[in-house]
Amino acid sequence: MIISLKGRRALVTGSTAGIGFATATALAQAGANVVLNGRSMAAVDAAAKRLAAAIPDAEIAGVAADLGTADGAAKLADEVGELEILVNNVGIAEPKPFFETSDTDWEKHFAVNVMSGMRLFRALLPGMMRRGWGRIIFVSSESALHIPTEMIHYGMTKTAQLAISRGLAEVAAGSGVTVNAVLPGPTRSEGLLGFIESMATAANEDPTKLEQALIENHRPTSLIGRLADVEEVANMIVYLVSPQASATTGAALRVDGGIVRAIP
Repeated sequence: MIISLKGRRALVTGSTAGIGFATATALAQAGANVVLNGRSMAAVDAAAKRLAAAIPDAEIAGVAADLGTADGAAKLADEVGELEILVNNVGIAEPKPFFETSDTDWEKHFAVNVMSGMRLFRALLPGMMRRGWGRIIFVSSESALHIPTEMIHYGMTKTAQLAISRGLAEVAAGSGVTVNAVLPGPTRSEGLLGFIESMATAANEDPTKLEQALIENHRPTSLIGRLADVEEVANMIVYLVSPQASATTGAALRVDGGIVRAIP
């Protein structure tokens, strides 16, 4: 199967690193015109430079906007204008015991992880429906199904993303627009690897051993027995936004290494 997204314009939020950057890179490799997004212009420019070095003929734009705010989402939607592909990847996570998680923590996670996507969908989905073609992806998490006790507030936002994506798929029924959610498991993103490195330094341990221990102790049901690579998640997203995936909508597709012990 050869996937071509030539002529399609794609926005990937939170795309200066990790799964977001890997997704933007994979979309550009498939021929899409890619809009990068991050909170600072310096981070966006650095990501655009990396992407241009990897794919010299890629068409790349970038918008700095804080999607944890209504103003930031409005700015991004305004500057992007019309597009065919929206991957809402931006998100935050912070382990914290339930009884130490304040209202502010809950509200911040909801604002960034849920409201960011909802605001962009409200602004950009109508245009896709009018034009008769579009792809929307919410990057959720296996934590939407396996709520982590160390960050219930995060798990709640990831479950909310599934509800929104399914509901919007029904809103867009018959329009030529598909809406899906992707559920990665623990992934070798810069954020997680940095966390593991800092723990390894503090404990004077080998980071590789701590990475393996993370899976064995915290995700023992993993069938692959390792962290996923960001490219493995990006590949699923590229398929879902392709013309070949036109019959897949309203779905929650896992790239979790088999952590979730369920068949559907």
